[in-house]
Amino acid sequence: MRSVDLPSICRRKLINRSRHQFFNLILVNLLAIPGGKRYVGHSLESTLKSSNNGDSGSIDKMSLASNLANLVEESSFVDEKKPKSRLELKRFLEMRIKGRVKDQFRDGKFHDLIGKVIANPYTLQDAYDSIRVNSNVNLLSKSDDIQFDSLAEELSFGKFNVHDNVYSISTRGANKETLVLPNIKLNIIQEAIRIALEVVYKPHYSKISHGCRSGRGQSSALKYICKEISNPDWWFTLVLNKKVDASILAKLISTMGSKIEDPRLYAIIHSMFDAGILNMEFGGFAKGHGLPQEGVLSPVLMNIYLDIFDREFIKLSMKYEALDTQDDGERDGSHSKLRSWFRRQVSHGSERNGGNISGVRIHCCRVMDEILIVIRGSKEASLALKSEIETYMRDTLYLDIDSKGEIIACNDPQGIRFLGNLVKSTVRESPAVRAVHKLKEKVKLFASQKQELWEEGAVRIGKKCLGHGFKKVKESEIRHLADSHSILSQVSHFRKPGMETDHWYKVLLKIWMQAINAKYAESEESFLSKFITEKALPPGLKDSYYIFQKHAKKYVSSETTSTLALLHESSSSSEVVSIREVLAPLKAIRMCLQRYGMTTSEGYPRACHMLLLLDHDHIIDWFSGIVHRWLRWYRLCNNFVEIKFFITEEVRKSCIRTLATKYRLHESEIERRFDLDLSRLPSTEEIENETLVSEDTSYDEGLLYGIPYSGLCLLALARIVSESRPCTCFAIGCRSSAPCVYTIHVMQKQKFPVWKTGFYSCIHPSIHRRRIGLCKQHLKDLYLGHISLQSICFGAWK
Repeated sequence: MRSVDLPSICRRKLINRSRHQFFNLILVNLLAIPGGKRYVGHSLESTLKSSNNGDSGSIDKMSLASNLANLVEESSFVDEKKPKSRLELKRFLEMRIKGRVKDQFRDGKFHDLIGKVIANPYTLQDAYDSIRVNSNVNLLSKSDDIQFDSLAEELSFGKFNVHDNVYSISTRGANKETLVLPNIKLNIIQEAIRIALEVVYKPHYSKISHGCRSGRGQSSALKYICKEISNPDWWFTLVLNKKVDASILAKLISTMGSKIEDPRLYAIIHSMFDAGILNMEFGGFAKGHGLPQEGVLSPVLMNIYLDIFDREFIKLSMKYEALDTQDDGERDGSHSKLRSWFRRQVSHGSERNGGNISGVRIHCCRVMDEILIVIRGSKEASLALKSEIETYMRDTLYLDIDSKGEIIACNDPQGIRFLGNLVKSTVRESPAVRAVHKLKEKVKLFASQKQELWEEGAVRIGKKCLGHGFKKVKESEIRHLADSHSILSQVSHFRKPGMETDHWYKVLLKIWMQAINAKYAESEESFLSKFITEKALPPGLKDSYYIFQKHAKKYVSSETTSTLALLHESSSSSEVVSIREVLAPLKAIRMCLQRYGMTTSEGYPRACHMLLLLDHDHIIDWFSGIVHRWLRWYRLCNNFVEIKFFITEEVRKSCIRTLATKYRLHESEIERRFDLDLSRLPSTEEIENETLVSEDTSYDEGLLYGIPYSGLCLLALARIVSESRPCTCFAIGCRSSAPCVYTIHVMQKQKFPVWKTGFYSCIHPSIHRRRIGLCKQHLKDLYLGHISLQSICFGAWK
C-alpha cells in the first residue's frame, strides 16, 4: 500500500490557497473600478506593501506577481467577474483610504492627515468615486474633468481657498434666507475628510450611539428600545436646539486633538465654518436625512461631538446604578453592585445574564441629535438625572435644551415621541391572566352575539307588525273600500300628492313616535324593538333574555376582579414584565397625503394634479417611492396593518386616479393598460410576504448616509429641454443630458421634532421652486429613494 505524506499535501494546499488569495487581492485593486482616470500603480503598490508587511526583499516577487496579474487580466476571467453592488464599491473605496489613514498612526495619534492622506490624488480620486456611487452613477460613464494632481497640490501647499469654491442660493421674496453649498471640488475634499474621520473614530463610538453608522441606524435603535429595556418606570427625550457657533467648534476641535495631530485639518474645518458650509445645527438633524443643507461632513462631526455626552452618560449611569446608597440594606459582603454593573456593561446591558435586578437602571438611546433616556427607579432619581444631563449639556457642550421634554411615566397611555414614531409601554400578561382574559372574551362574544340576534329579530317582527298596520292605510286609497268616516280615511287626506308609499310610512312613523313621547329612542329600529315587539312578546320570553344578559355581565365583571387579583399575586411573587410598542403616526401621514393632493379633506383618494405632466413611469415611481419608504421605515411598528391599508386603499387608488385624469380614461381601463407597471405598488398579499418587510440589505446608513431614510419631494415639470437651451443632469458626477427641467415644491416646513411621514419636512426654504435638470434615471432614483437631495448640485446653472 502506497504511503501518503499528509504534511506535504497540506503544505502544498496551503501554498496554492495563499497564491490564489494573493492574485485575487491584486485583481481586485486592478480591475474593481476602471471608471475614468485610475491610479493603478499606486493601488498595486499599496496592496503589495500591505501584503508583504513592508518587506523590501520581496520586490522581485512583486514584479513577477504584477506581470502575472496583467496576464490574468487579459484572460476571460474578467468577463466572468460579477459587477460590484453600490455597497461593495463604497466599502472597497473606503478600505483603500482606510489603509492610508492607518499608516499615519504613531505615538497614540494620527498625524498629518491632510498632507499624507487627503492631499493625495489617489485619495481624492477615491473620494470622487465615492460621491458618484452615492449619486448612483456608473463609474464606467463619463466623469467630470477634475485635475486631482493640481487639487492635491493646492491642498498640500495651502493654496486651496474654501471661499472660492462655494456657491449660495437665496429665497425668493421679501424674507431673504441664504443657503451656502460647496462645489464639486470642495465636495470631494469633504468626502475625503469624512472617510478619514470615520476611520479614526468608528472603533471608539459608544454602544448607545445610533445613526450614521453601519448596522446601527433607526432599526437598531427601535429594536434596542423594544427588546433590551425591561420594566422601565420613567422616560424622557432630550430635544437639542442650537446652531453651531465658535464655542462649539472650538470644543469640537479640542476634542479631536486627543486623537488627531493635524493643524491643517483644523484650519480647513475652520475655513468651512467661516464660509457657512459647515451646516451643523442641533435640532431636527436626525429627521432631515439626506438634505443638502446638512452636507457630507456634518454627520460625522456631530457624532464626534456628541460622543462626549455618550461617555459622560456612562459615568452617570455608573453613579446612579452602582454607587447609589439608596439600597444599602441589600448590599452585603457576598454581593457587589459595582461588579454587577461591569458585568452588565460587558454583556451589552442585558439583565438576563445575571446581576442585581433591583435598584436604579438607566438606558440611553441616541440617534444623532435625538436622545431618549429610560429609567427604572424613583421619580426623584429621574429628576436628578435629567437635571445633571441638562446642566452638562449647557455648561460643558454649550447646547440648549428644549424645556418641553418633561419626564413621563412609562405606563402613561399617551406614550412618548421618538424617531418619528410613538413609543408606548404595556404590561405583558402572565399565562394565568391570559387564560382568564380568553375565557372572559369568549363569554362577552357569546353574549354580544345573542344580543345582536335578539335585536335583529325584534326589529324584523316590529317591521312586520308595522307593515300589517299600515296596510290598512294603503287599502284606504281604494275609493270603493274606503270608509269616509274612519280614522284611516281622515289620516290619508294628509298625504301630499306624489308622495311615495315608503316615504308616507316614515312620516306616519315619526308622527307616531312623537305621539307616544319616544323622542329619546336611539333610532327607528330601537323604537320598533322596544315599543312594539317587546310589548307584544310573552313576558316569560322577554324576562329570560334579560336575565341571561344580566348573568353574563355579572360573570364578566367577576372575572375582571379575579384578573386583578391574579395581577396582584403575580406582581408580588414575580416581577411584572412590560413591553414596548412602536406606533406609526397615522394622523400625520393622513395630513401629509392631503397636503400633497393625494386625498381629499374627507380622506378619499384623488388625483395628484401636480404630477399630470410627468410620464406615466415617473408618476408610478413617485407613488412607489412612498410605498417602499413606508415598508422600510414602519416594518417594525405594531400598527403596520394600518400602513398596509394606506398603501392599498389610498396611495394605489390615488395613483390610478392620477393616471386616469392624465389619459382621460376610466379607472378600470387604466388598471388593465398599466397592470404590469402598477405591480410596483404591492398589494396587501404581497406586503405580507416576508421578503418585502424584511431587513433591507441594499442600504447601509454608515456608507450611504441620508439615502435609506431620505424623504420624497414633489417635482413638477417646468419645461422641455431644447437644442437652444440645453441642460445637463444636476446629479453630482453625472454628465448625461437632461431631457426636462423640474421645479421643486416644498409642501411643508415643520420644526423639530417632526413626524416621519415619507415626505421631506425640513427642506431649506431657498430650495422651494428651485429648478433643476435631471436625466430620466436620476429622476427615477430620486423618486424611489436610491439617491437623496444631497446628490443634487443646485449650482449647476452657474
